[in-house]
Amino acid sequence: MPIVNRVADLHSDITAWRRDLHAHPEILYEVHRTAASVAEKLKAFGCDEVVPGIGKTGVVGVIRGRKQGSGKTVALRADMDALPITELNDLPYKSTTPGAMHACGHDGHTAMLLGAARYLAETRNFDGTVVVVFQPAEEGGAGARAMLEDGMAERFGIDEFYGMHNYPGMPVGEFGINSGPIMAAADYVTIDIEGYGGHAARPHLTIDPVLVGAHIITGIQSVVSRNTDPLKSAVVSICVVEAGSADNIIPQSVRLRGTARTLDDKVQDMVEANLARLVENTAAAFGAKAKFTYRRNYPVLVNHEAETGFAASVAQEIAGKERVNTKLPPMMGAEDFSFLLRKRPGAFIWVGNGDTAGLHHPRYNFNDDAIPVGTSYWVRLVETALPA
Repeated sequence: MPIVNRVADLHSDITAWRRDLHAHPEILYEVHRTAASVAEKLKAFGCDEVVPGIGKTGVVGVIRGRKQGSGKTVALRADMDALPITELNDLPYKSTTPGAMHACGHDGHTAMLLGAARYLAETRNFDGTVVVVFQPAEEGGAGARAMLEDGMAERFGIDEFYGMHNYPGMPVGEFGINSGPIMAAADYVTIDIEGYGGHAARPHLTIDPVLVGAHIITGIQSVVSRNTDPLKSAVVSICVVEAGSADNIIPQSVRLRGTARTLDDKVQDMVEANLARLVENTAAAFGAKAKFTYRRNYPVLVNHEAETGFAASVAQEIAGKERVNTKLPPMMGAEDFSFLLRKRPGAFIWVGNGDTAGLHHPRYNFNDDAIPVGTSYWVRLVETALPA
């Protein structure tokens, strides 16, 4: 595996940065310590510009190559935020923040991009400009959108965006990618049911919103099984039921909350419309009322074909052709890198994390053996996209 020699030399430093981040996780936009550490390191590396406060707490670093003839600017993005999960690992660098941990590997993503930034600032063996983007609030806060709304793409003249995420279960040293839709749109569903409460022993004098909610939960699965093209994908999951206060009182109201996931804009429109109709009509059939709220969050992450082919070729240079899966199946998880790819062309790739606990699990830990692989990918991507 042709790991970049200088990257191999930096492995211990990058690992130390990663473990420090792991010990001090921060949530959503409150990544103040993390962002300050990133900005300090970028300045120490000699980046030409270091700009904090993009998208509230995002940090952008600019590195100009030895030549500027291409006039091209490529952006590399890493996410910085952690999750509201209590860590169950027994590690020397275990989370010191109660109720928060890096359970998705953003500590590794940030550290690997810092390693690449250090290398690129030292060597500058490329023609054009590299923008390293350190983003807050990927975990539900749409930090990528916030950075775009602050004018990041225009301010730094970004032509292409590239992203990377670790993949538990994929061997270290391997990559996975595909063009087209690769991660789902993630939308929020809220259903407020208004019935008529009363004594549990006299249900005939009530309109039971719990019963209505149960029928709605069961019925909405028909939107997936009977309204969605079998060759397309959709998931609707009701994950929260808020109802009642005592075991002998039929409540006045019930709230249901969940998520809808789709890989196609037309399927997304269909799911929203059919859910609304089913919810309102089911409630009406029982004499109740229901308010349906569908809030669109992250759009489908669609990898651009040409940039995906390019990213795959770079990964093959690092790992070998046989260790890069260019037909990785789409997944129903969501990623706000999707906003960046709707703004500019680019590609999102997965890098193997080995046999570890899954993402968002309290025993997950980023695999430090993946650091030279991911960092080398960033370095070679820049030097190949912007050849000197």
